[in-house]
Amino acid sequence: MKTFQLTAEPRTDLGKKAAKAIRKENKIPVVLNGGEIINLPYDKELKAGEKIVEIGNGKGLITTDLVVSQDAVRKLVYTPDIYAIELTVNGETRMAVLKDIQFHPVKDTIMHIDLLEVNDKKPVAIEVPVKLEGHAEGVKAGGKLTLSMKKIRVKAVYTEIPERVVINVDHLGLGKTLQIGELHFEGLELMNAKNAVVCAVQLTRAARGAQANANS
Repeated sequence: MKTFQLTAEPRTDLGKKAAKAIRKENKIPVVLNGGEIINLPYDKELKAGEKIVEIGNGKGLITTDLVVSQDAVRKLVYTPDIYAIELTVNGETRMAVLKDIQFHPVKDTIMHIDLLEVNDKKPVAIEVPVKLEGHAEGVKAGGKLTLSMKKIRVKAVYTEIPERVVINVDHLGLGKTLQIGELHFEGLELMNAKNAVVCAVQLTRAARGAQANANS
């Protein structure tokens, strides 16, 4: 993955009223998830923006509330590309990936962002764009190649996740489909259902006519 540099500020004023005020300043509330799992009770001092979320069995998870500007994340959000994010807060840098984005239902502006902290040891699941390459046999026979899944969900340590998964379709015949279960990429676990169709060569009207003439 390509790297995206992002600077954020800790957010200590929480609640809906505070979030509304942040958005009026052309900024976005952000939550950094995936932090350290701790034993409760926790007696160490938390950093600015950090809070503890109980996850059961006497354990808690440290998450961090942050604020970023709309302009700072524009190229991160409005793109088909995926990024490993170098997130800097108070001079400290951590790696993260984009987990979720909430948009305004009418204005389509960004309302909230969830980030997931990552490292080179713990696998994460993320959607990766699909790129088809080659010239399918079925297309040569008059069919039409269609892409059903623009992204595939994969699981791996973030350093092993590619910018996109490239699938060769040279062998794909007329009326045939390519499913998740037929794919393999070194170091990646594919999370979609094995029978999910990634792409297909559909019969066009011209191809059906040619096929009928050949069989008559």
